[in-house]
Amino acid sequence: MNLTTAADITLQPPWAKIAPKIVTVNGDTRADHYSWLRDRDNPDTLKYLEAENRFTEAVMKPAEPLVNKLYDEMLGRIQQTDLSVPARRDGFFYYTRTEEGKPYAIYCRKHGSLESAEEILLDGNAMAQGHEYFRIGNFSVSPDHRLLAYSVDFDGDEAYTIHVKDLATGNLLADEIPNTYYSLEWANDNATFFYAVLDAARRPYKIFRHSLGVMDDALVYHETDERFTVEVSKTSSRAFLLVDSGSPLTSEIRYLNADHPLGEFATILPRVEGTEYDVTHHGESWLIRTNRGSKTFRVLEAPLSDPAHAREILASRDQVTVENIVAFKDYFIVEERDRGLVKIRIQNFSSAAVHYIDFPDPVYTAGLGGNAEFDTRTLRFVYTSLVTPPSVFDYDLETRERELKKQQEVLGGYDPAHYQSERIFATAPDGVRIPISLVYKKGFVKDGRAPALLYGYGAYGISTDPAFSSDRLSLLDRGFVFAIAHVRGGADLGKPWHEDGRLLHKKNTFTDFIATAEFLVSEKFTSPDRLAIMGGSAGGLLMGAVTNMRPDLFGAVVALVPFVDSLNTMLDPSLPLTIGEYEEWGNPEDKQYYDYIKSYAPYENVVANAYPHILATAGLNDPRVSYWEPAKWVAKLRATKTDDHVLLLKTNLGTGHFGASGRYEHLKETAFHYAFILTALRISAANERG
Repeated sequence: MNLTTAADITLQPPWAKIAPKIVTVNGDTRADHYSWLRDRDNPDTLKYLEAENRFTEAVMKPAEPLVNKLYDEMLGRIQQTDLSVPARRDGFFYYTRTEEGKPYAIYCRKHGSLESAEEILLDGNAMAQGHEYFRIGNFSVSPDHRLLAYSVDFDGDEAYTIHVKDLATGNLLADEIPNTYYSLEWANDNATFFYAVLDAARRPYKIFRHSLGVMDDALVYHETDERFTVEVSKTSSRAFLLVDSGSPLTSEIRYLNADHPLGEFATILPRVEGTEYDVTHHGESWLIRTNRGSKTFRVLEAPLSDPAHAREILASRDQVTVENIVAFKDYFIVEERDRGLVKIRIQNFSSAAVHYIDFPDPVYTAGLGGNAEFDTRTLRFVYTSLVTPPSVFDYDLETRERELKKQQEVLGGYDPAHYQSERIFATAPDGVRIPISLVYKKGFVKDGRAPALLYGYGAYGISTDPAFSSDRLSLLDRGFVFAIAHVRGGADLGKPWHEDGRLLHKKNTFTDFIATAEFLVSEKFTSPDRLAIMGGSAGGLLMGAVTNMRPDLFGAVVALVPFVDSLNTMLDPSLPLTIGEYEEWGNPEDKQYYDYIKSYAPYENVVANAYPHILATAGLNDPRVSYWEPAKWVAKLRATKTDDHVLLLKTNLGTGHFGASGRYEHLKETAFHYAFILTALRISAANERG
């Protein structure tokens, strides 16, 4: 199939009959020709989305055999009947398992030992019956293990409803709480829990206390600053409940003795603009991770009774960012990022001896696993790399021995020795070195003929760490190079990396990505007509921006739920996330930010030019990136671009930001995306590299 000539179907959208919306901000007047797509109640809107879906289906119809082949390959690598490594808490072992042919996880536990009888707590497959979408948000068992508080979402809009189940009888209690978010924690009395609710803009802004059987819940905290969101958690010691109120740049934490849930939350450290901190509890002290006095964070110790009087116990280091701290009874665990790689630092509280866990691969991802016990000498961590499937280890903190508890099984004879991963560096226009993580099949020849998929994100200080994907083997085995561009805006090289890719430095994210692509081409890993790029959400903004800037550099673009109508969204404070993200993008009511966002916002910068093949996706119920952003972007591209390359919009009319919720439907989505890439780059069975 050749996408250039397959699109002989005429799409007749209804925008011609609708007058554009005239927008004037900061003295600048713009005509928004496709603003009508924001009106979800307008019958023309749904008709348009459905028409685009039919167009996408028709254009991709010849690729159906390839989609099915890719799906079968991906499914064939998965151990469909499987279970997670049980996590021990008190005398119980909690785990999830899956069964072949069933799309959702089953939540289980055993009491006393792993040889005991299984108790099914929730069966996602039974709960999802009759629903197109299903996702469990909170899953929290009471301290005495007799009750389960959990939440569900059937629409994909991330507004969850809490239910409480009596695990002895299997019956649901009358307690039911709608419009809640992802955090929920029990007090130690086994009769009280705390949870977050959403405001009209889908911001978690209030924390309530719920007493079982009581209808009227008590408000314990209301965050009035619309830049801030709230969540509730519990210290690893289980001694304190925490309410964390934070914006992208500032945080403030309140605490309450978990034995006394009717008490008042007290502030640990009052908020200071630009200061972030989080805490863990140990003995009579708070251990505080903070960026006060250090962009890369340091750790302080302060008395519970007087948190303001703290002493430094782990100093800041220029090349190392402290990302997370956890206290066990006898050990202090620190997750650090050292020049792009995660390290796990272990310190004995009594002896002060320090050591690190060693990892074998040059490019990898590691992080703490399900550590539910406080008084333990065993640390659970998860390790993966671009060639190593996710692996769960138990690490003895005294002997330093590790035990592999489980590695994801890849069916079909996967051998990591047949693949090669490495880290290389491109140079950005300002001279900064941009890391690139690569994986390809051994025997790869750098002659510029190989296809490549370059992935990027670059926002919110979120790192894109190199991890294994069995789905990706369907590309690698066809001769692809898969690359991750660790661009500024993420925290791939620590907190300063984020700072250098936000607000008035945001364009560094785009120029870093372009430099990465140019480097892959110059080093003959690929060529422009063989290079596909992919990113989602804020990474979809990246896709739109670089495609406007360098449409000649890419052969195909996959923009998943892309944040491409950035200027108009950031000008609307009634939308979810907008106000809270002023610290990431800037408030466009301020002219300097308006001008800057306008200069890169993908929708604003579509011009009469030749563009690559493009696939954009949307979720009708998406609360993070509204469906109309990719819809407007595609409409403007379709009316403006000068090429005959395929432009597709695929809107899932029953899901939200994260796409399909069932594992099989998720695989089908991935197979569709890969089929689009393979077809756009003209990778056929005849020229696949084995």
